[in-house]
Amino acid sequence: MTPKTLPFDAADGIETADDVAYFLEAAFEDANAAHIATALGVVARAGGMTELAEKTGLSRQALYKALSADGNPSLDTVLRVMGALGLHLTVKTPQAA
Repeated sequence: MTPKTLPFDAADGIETADDVAYFLEAAFEDANAAHIATALGVVARAGGMTELAEKTGLSRQALYKALSADGNPSLDTVLRVMGALGLHLTVKTPQAA
């Protein structure tokens, strides 16, 4: 008998502002643009793409495209999304090992 699998969507596990912050912090640690765009897309879906589109002034379609695994959002888009989520980017030096 073949085991039955269920679809997984990380957006289902993002419910609080802390969830959003921790999820995105982990994505940014990889320094992989595609991973960051996808993570922002997951957070956007978790909170509602329509609401995020209204807050950013971008269309839902533009957000879905930019925040997909194949997307390549501009810095402006990333900053708008982060601002709409109540977050901001910061720079810090690496911790001494």
